[in-house]
Order: sequence, then C-alpha cells, then structure tokens
Amino acid sequence: MDLLTKTLLVCLALGLTTAAPAPSDDAAADGDYVWKGYHGEAQLTSKVFRDMNGHVDAAFRMHHSDNPDLHDHVFFFQDDKVFIYDNHTLEDGYPKTIQEVFPGVPDHLDAAVECPKGECNTDFILFFKDHEVYFFDLSTKTVKNKTWTHLPVCTSVLRWLEHYYCFHGNNFTRFNPVSGLVEEGYPKDARNYFMKCPNFGHGGKYSVPKCSEVKLDAVTMDDAGKKYFFAGRVYMRLDTSRDGLHGFPIARSWKEVANGVDAVFSYTDKLYMIKDNQVYIYKGRAHYTLIEGYPKTLKEELGIEGSVDAAFVCPGQDSVFIIQGRNMLRIDLTATPRVVNEDFPLPLFELDAGFCGPNGINVFKGSHYYEYKSPMLFALSKMVPRPLDITPEMMGCEA
Repeated sequence: MDLLTKTLLVCLALGLTTAAPAPSDDAAADGDYVWKGYHGEAQLTSKVFRDMNGHVDAAFRMHHSDNPDLHDHVFFFQDDKVFIYDNHTLEDGYPKTIQEVFPGVPDHLDAAVECPKGECNTDFILFFKDHEVYFFDLSTKTVKNKTWTHLPVCTSVLRWLEHYYCFHGNNFTRFNPVSGLVEEGYPKDARNYFMKCPNFGHGGKYSVPKCSEVKLDAVTMDDAGKKYFFAGRVYMRLDTSRDGLHGFPIARSWKEVANGVDAVFSYTDKLYMIKDNQVYIYKGRAHYTLIEGYPKTLKEELGIEGSVDAAFVCPGQDSVFIIQGRNMLRIDLTATPRVVNEDFPLPLFELDAGFCGPNGINVFKGSHYYEYKSPMLFALSKMVPRPLDITPEMMGCEA
C-alpha cells in the first residue's frame, strides 16, 4: 500500500488529516505515521495510539448507535489483528483476531469503512480486499461478499458527509456504498481536495468570508439533525464540525436551485426550498431527491404570493412561519388547501433568514442575529433585543 493512501485511511477515519513526510534514511515504514491538521510534522502512530506499532492495513470509526459501548470508537486493522481505541486508549482485552470480532472477514485487509443505516440498508461495515467487498451486518454478525471489478482496488476508503471515497494511488473515486457504482467525473487527484499540497488545489471560487461580511439566505435543520446554512450559491453543513466546516456549491446536492435560495425549511422528513415564486420539495434521506411534480408556485403550495425573506418550522410543530418584509405569516401545513392562518406585524424588517430550534428562534440580518424564545414572543415584542454577532464557532467564518 502506498504512503499517501495508507496515511489517509488512518487519519481521515480519526478526523485527522495527512501529508507526506520528507523522505529520510531513518523514516519508519509506510503507514507508521499520523498527521494532525492540514500541515505540520508527522508523528509516529505509536506515539498517538499506544500499543499500536508498525503498519496499519485499514481503519474506521464505528457508527453503531444501538451499542454505545462501541459507537464512535476507532478500529485499526493490522495483519490478522484488530485494535479498538476509545479516545486514544486501547480497550481492555485488545488486540484480538479479526475472526473473533468480525467472523467471516479475511485478514490482511486493504480498507474498511462504516455505513450507517439510512445510507446502507442497516448498520454495516464494508471490508475491502482486492476487488472483494465484505458487508458485515452489525446486528446479525453475518457477512455477505460482492465482487466489484468496476471499482479500483481501494487502498483506503473514507466516509465523509454521507459520501464514500475509494483512494487508489494519488487518486480517489466516489462510489455508492450499496451498489459500488462509480459517480461521474471520477477519479480525481486527492492532492487537490483532501490535503493542502503546494501547487495543488481544485480551483473552487469559494473562500472563507469574514464573520462581519456574512449574509445568509437561509438556515434550517432536517429531521435527521443535519443543519445547513445557505449563502449565494454555497451551502455548508453546521452539524459536522468534527469533519470540518466546508462550503459546497448548492448544485452538489440540489441542482435545481443551483443559483441560490430565498428561504428553506424542513417538515416531515422533507426539505422545502423557496426560490422566487417557486417551491421545490426534496425527500430528506441520505441524499436529497426532488419530489415528482415539483417545483410548484408559492400560491399552489402555501397559498401566498410575493417574495419570501425567511421561513422556519419549530421542532414538533405543524406550522411554517413565513417572513415577508415587515410581516410574519403562520400557515398550517396539515391543512388542504394551505392558507394564511395568522398575520403578525414584526418589530424587525429586512431580515435575511430565520431558524427555530429547541431553545427558541434566531433571525438573521446581515452579520448579526437576534434571539427570541418563541415565534409569538418575536411577533409580539415591542423591544428589539441586542444584536449578536455571527461567530467562527457558529459558521466557520473568519473573525
């Protein structure tokens, strides 16, 4: 296994990033190093994870919410052994043989990756050896294998933001974890995407804005707990700070609204996106799919007309609140046809976005936001609270 992909499999599974060390006569064998962050000195794996000496064949972070004793633990594979770490501490009784922990899975693996229920049919671990892929069912402890000759031999595999990447040489290929089908436009050079390398980069036009320059178009959280913000043609996941806050083109997930949105809200496992006078509704699973028959006009879908500044639904509620200029409309989403049930004048206007969570609502105006305990307190308030600044911790912007 080459140095680039072996270090990737260790560090990306841990939320670490890799870079190649400068060659030296006394450098350890391939796979003996880990790197923290996007640059800096390499460290011996054994210094970071004690009792882990020598090379690493495969690694992944366990996703098994039904078993809290193993959930979020890191698994390393070396020859015929498996090591399990909890926060850099080796679990008692390990290492064990792969057969003890994952019966039916071969030794001397090339790669491994977790595949949670919703992205796979149930909680699986995928093990890779040559072109063979072994699907280990965490509930039944059974294995099924498939032969994926259409996928390159993966020397490491990474799950990142519900996408799956096979690394081979300096390249990587994105694939479907159920079928193994390769997505269009691959392979790509990993040095352009997954690490900072001199004279490399994928040429994206997105740059991290200063917090004082942030202007949001929408903020929402779906039923799976995925929280997004939208600004211009870019969106960002806010619930994945361990995997890094990174801006993506909206077209990556919602190609029909690639040029941006006016408002977004989530309801009954669906994402409603409003652009101009159109409403687009997407099924909210591992990957979003536009529902047949959409877009529809605002009048058809919500019983309103005119431009929309912001929209939000509070957790467990069936009403959407639509902000238009100086007014906030409440619309019962269970009604047919949908009509405006209440119309409230607001103490604020020219708002950009709104979000409702367990602790109340935030409404955004430029690089500031305002907190209220509920939509009703927002509507009935005569006093405007002190504006709060958007911070790097909230949205990954620069201070």
